[in-house]
Amino acid sequence: MEKLNYKRTFLLGFGFFSIAITWSVYNAFMPILLGNFIKSSALIGFIMTVDNYLALFIQPTVGIFSDRIDTRFGKRMPFLMIGMPLAVIFTFLIPSHKTLLALVSFIVLMNLSMSLFRSPVIALMPDITHESNRSKANSIINFMGGIGSLIAFFIGSILWGYNRAYPFYLAAFLILISFIVLFLFIKEKRDVLNYKSSEEKVHIVKGIVSGLKNKNIRYLLFAICSWFIGYNGIETFFTRYGENFLGVPANVASMSFTFMSLSFLIFAIPAGAIGTKLGKKKTIVMGILGLIVVFVVLGTLRSILLIRICFLFSGFFWSMININSYPFVAEMAPKGNIGTYTGLYYLFSSIAAIISPPLLGGIMDTIGYKYMFFYGALFFLLALFFISKVKKEVLPS
Repeated sequence: MEKLNYKRTFLLGFGFFSIAITWSVYNAFMPILLGNFIKSSALIGFIMTVDNYLALFIQPTVGIFSDRIDTRFGKRMPFLMIGMPLAVIFTFLIPSHKTLLALVSFIVLMNLSMSLFRSPVIALMPDITHESNRSKANSIINFMGGIGSLIAFFIGSILWGYNRAYPFYLAAFLILISFIVLFLFIKEKRDVLNYKSSEEKVHIVKGIVSGLKNKNIRYLLFAICSWFIGYNGIETFFTRYGENFLGVPANVASMSFTFMSLSFLIFAIPAGAIGTKLGKKKTIVMGILGLIVVFVVLGTLRSILLIRICFLFSGFFWSMININSYPFVAEMAPKGNIGTYTGLYYLFSSIAAIISPPLLGGIMDTIGYKYMFFYGALFFLLALFFISKVKKEVLPS
């Protein structure tokens, strides 16, 4: 069995690190910025997903293009070279808004920039990693992402107390550092296994449709969409849940996610090892069952201390799901179509990001905040149904 190159995988993890810190800052603090202009939770949820309507088309398209092109920098790197610097600029500009229109414009531009490099940077993991090591590699990459989320929720929450712009400045600076690391140390034509240039024409719709013809990948993508609907809604609105239902300040509520991020960080690498040993499907099912139980318990709690303790368990179970889901998708990809299947993975996570915030926001506007965690449990139950329909799995080596 091929040995995993830990150093190279760690360096590649800076790509996911930059994504994680940006989205964590965005989800924790953007609803508060929007709340300065808008009172409706449903409308805030909708605005936070407008960019995802565009990302819905961009990420699978970019994934397919990155399978087909060939440049002197490789297939994926050109997208990083455009998207990451633009993401730095627009993340930095978000706090400078004076009007709702300016804020929404910066939100859309920042998220479009992220969409340009998200699929390619993630596709690099299976590109440079032997199939038998992808759960381990993904655990290292997500470990880096966990550090990014931890920085966002812990340091970002402290910085927010000094100045509401500082968390966004921190995210922009760290995206820039991550880009420099990736550009200097990841060389596709040296590092990618069996790198081949492709002269095949790009057929966007054909690429997506051919991927969805596989019944197993279809059920897996439905499961991915379901658990992201459950998770994203809670992540988006927990700060407002803390303020309006638990009666704690926004920075105290956002700090609570530090506990989930810390737990995810600790268990990321063990979750990859579990997935390698037991198989990805079994590990994901265990994680889903665990989160259903934890979310039901969280729905009954009003103490921020007890909620933080439960978040420690949530991070563990979420790592079992999140670490193994993308390698599961990548294993189903035909040769030369990693980018396409990565695009499909993000297509369905983008659909979740479009559906969940306005849906949960509307529910909270109608019946209040108290059912937020039960909403999450319901969609994880739906994910359990879909994952049970996935019959074929590449067995662990």
